[in-house]
Amino acid sequence: MKRSLLILFCLIWSVGAHAQIRLGQSRYASPRPVNILELNYSKPQKFRIAEIKAVGLSTLDEIAIISLSGLKVDDRIDVPGDAISGALKKLWGQGIIGDVKILVTKIEGEDIYLLLDLAERPRFSRVEFSGINKTQEGELRDKVNIRGRVVRDDVLNTAKRNIEKYYLDKGFLNTEVKIVQERDTTLPNSVKLRFDINTNSKVKINEIAIYGNEEISDRAIKGKLKKTKEHARVAIFKDVYSRITDADLSSISQSVFRTDPASQEEVTNYINKNLKLNFFNGSKYIPKEYRADKEKAIAFYNSKGFRDAKILDDSVYKFSEDKINIDIAVEEGKKYYYRNITFTGNYIHEDDVLLAKLGIQKGDVYDKEKLDKRLNYDPQKGDDVSSLYQDNGYLFFNIDPVEINVTGDSIDLEMRIFEGPQVTVNSVSIKGNERTSDHVVMREIRILPGQKFNRSLLVRTIRELSTLGYFDPEKINPDLKPNFESATVDITFELVERPNDQIELSGGWGGFYGFVGTVGLVFNNFSVKNIGDFSKWDPLPVGDGQKLSLRIQANGQTFQNYSLSLTEPWFGGKKPNALSFSFNHSVQRQVDFFNQVPDADILGFFKITGVTVGLAKRVTWPDDYFSVSNSLQFQNYEFNQFGTSFGLSYPTGNSKSVTLNTTIARNNVDNTIYPRLGSNIILSSEFTPPYNSLNRKLTDESTDQEKYNWLEYHKWMFDASFFTPVFGSSKWVASARAHMGFVGSYGNKIGIIPLERFVMGGDGMTFNNFALGQEIIGLRGYENQTITPGRATRGTANPDPYGGVVYNKYVMELRFLVSPNPSATIFLLTFAEAGNNWGSYKDFNPYDLKKSAGVGARIFMPAFGLLGVDWGYGFDPIPGSLQRSGPQFHFTIGQQFR
Repeated sequence: MKRSLLILFCLIWSVGAHAQIRLGQSRYASPRPVNILELNYSKPQKFRIAEIKAVGLSTLDEIAIISLSGLKVDDRIDVPGDAISGALKKLWGQGIIGDVKILVTKIEGEDIYLLLDLAERPRFSRVEFSGINKTQEGELRDKVNIRGRVVRDDVLNTAKRNIEKYYLDKGFLNTEVKIVQERDTTLPNSVKLRFDINTNSKVKINEIAIYGNEEISDRAIKGKLKKTKEHARVAIFKDVYSRITDADLSSISQSVFRTDPASQEEVTNYINKNLKLNFFNGSKYIPKEYRADKEKAIAFYNSKGFRDAKILDDSVYKFSEDKINIDIAVEEGKKYYYRNITFTGNYIHEDDVLLAKLGIQKGDVYDKEKLDKRLNYDPQKGDDVSSLYQDNGYLFFNIDPVEINVTGDSIDLEMRIFEGPQVTVNSVSIKGNERTSDHVVMREIRILPGQKFNRSLLVRTIRELSTLGYFDPEKINPDLKPNFESATVDITFELVERPNDQIELSGGWGGFYGFVGTVGLVFNNFSVKNIGDFSKWDPLPVGDGQKLSLRIQANGQTFQNYSLSLTEPWFGGKKPNALSFSFNHSVQRQVDFFNQVPDADILGFFKITGVTVGLAKRVTWPDDYFSVSNSLQFQNYEFNQFGTSFGLSYPTGNSKSVTLNTTIARNNVDNTIYPRLGSNIILSSEFTPPYNSLNRKLTDESTDQEKYNWLEYHKWMFDASFFTPVFGSSKWVASARAHMGFVGSYGNKIGIIPLERFVMGGDGMTFNNFALGQEIIGLRGYENQTITPGRATRGTANPDPYGGVVYNKYVMELRFLVSPNPSATIFLLTFAEAGNNWGSYKDFNPYDLKKSAGVGARIFMPAFGLLGVDWGYGFDPIPGSLQRSGPQFHFTIGQQFR
């Protein structure tokens, strides 16, 4: 059609040009007459182009447009002929000209003078949106980037389709887009463009019907449609009511007194139709997600042995204005089993070794997904067929499973192997670390130049870089560039830095209390060496991976804490030996707020000042996930008219302690913020010298001040956390934790000291408890400190020692990742936990636990750390009460491990 129009236009132009020449004057020619020349169109005549001019342009360059036409001065052309028609085609083809004419203004002998009479298409000067919010407008501007472009129908149609697709991906299937063009008087030949958008309501999925499935249930298939879910509904009561109102009395009587039982299938179908409780899953219909989910459903069939399963047909149709139904017809096919598995092309490892590593036996159900994992990469086990080769340098190793025989329900596989040469790492480099020094990154890299390529070390390096916290774990990309001829590989770790310094700010004025709040700063990539280099300040010197922490905490006059710590993770620069130094000063006061005498409101105080020096190192036995740390700590405890809060008989005095802490830990979790896989196990012990046991002057008759002048105790803590993905998704993670603690003495001469005991209950945060000289243990569903021996007699004339000497606690959590965005990682959780705290070992009963359950949410923001809220319900009464603890809200800051 366009070609016919172009030919017709050329014919009209030819007639028009002839008429103008015969008239002797065009509208752009000089006023004097032009010599009349009769042209014979059956016999074209050659002319030399003496001049070319263009008129009608407002924004385009005349020289550029003439150049685009393909006509040049001194060219010899036929008139009429292909040169003129070709010039028309070229100018039209640019899409920037709305109208074009080529006129002859003068002919002198063999010279011809041409004029390009043009009309530019207008351009879009501004693009506006109406009917949407600012966030959507900002995203659409990137998708509808047409400012400055020529006004054309194809440009407008493309922009409209992009807008509709944008909202289609958000579940708005009925989005209406109206395009309004207005002349822009502020700019020449310009048009303002406005998109009036009406998204209408989101279209949700009412019901998904599965047909043709006999071996796999509807529920199982729908469970694999991860992003295509039915709308949550509870329609059972509505259905019963409608049945009653629509039926007569006799049918109601028959229904009520029905004696024949309904089949299990009838019950299941009825529940599936009238009861959907997937409140945490969206039910938007997004075509792209639906197509991907159909592939997942077939992959699920394949994993169950149904190799030939396929979707015969599916339809999406309207149920109501804002809901649709989906019908899916499947053909399951036959269920297959593995029979004979053979290997070819393998010279390094025998068939038996490869078969054992494969982990699939004759008679196992055909599972394509499992086969692929066991051959190439199994992220959970990491012990697959490819690991045998690629952990020993065979980077080019490839294995191709070929079905060589399918008989009945049995499949014979031939594993065709290409081993290739052993590959050596030629170079290792990093890219993307702008704030972090190269040596900080390179010291975490396990795979080094000169080594044989090792896939396990490559995976381990990715884990180590993730746990640093300086880079986005989701975007760490090892770019491998192998060279087959030289049998080498160059590795570049592509990194994306993220902010990981943290600030904790909360505060207010508490009347009598004064300032209440916390100011905390944590710099996770600090550099002592760069203090003098102001170009490295952001806002403090960064780059060397040192950790500097400053914190001030206050609850008015009643409690203050000041702490400072600095850690160098690679002391000496050659080995991962972490040297740490910390200083801490805390004071807790008893205040009489009703005394109006100035400076007379403080009744007493309790202060702790401590200094700690520690050294931690990684070890390679039993494996290299282990670390051992030792620290030496000195603490001074000062009491001044503090009463008998801890069960001490002296209100004023001093106690001191020197403790040696040894911790053995194994940590192989894959991510510090949202672990999906691995475990974290910690065993720590804390000892003081047996001052008092060796002091012959001390007896049972000695005063508390004499007994506790130097604190003597030993403490043991055990914490273990395990993480594993569930439901076949990396978003769902199950976590199991166990925590135990014991405080003991070196003998019965003094017994267990009243300090450094366990306080349990609540959110586990010292900020809320303001507890000094104690170990804070959380237990959601119960108020702070309520599961603590000696609580009932605290503050009396003859108090019991406050705090437990042994505790245990068990936690189960199911977590769901809402957003993996490193700037705001969000996950939800549901938990069940149980624990208790005992004041003596004779009362210890590991089965006597206080139980609770609830739900919670966590959000990690680099500037503020991990923030959380939990709602927990305590099922048991707290000590000293007969009523259940009931519901409790808890707020947390930071990773609450215990």
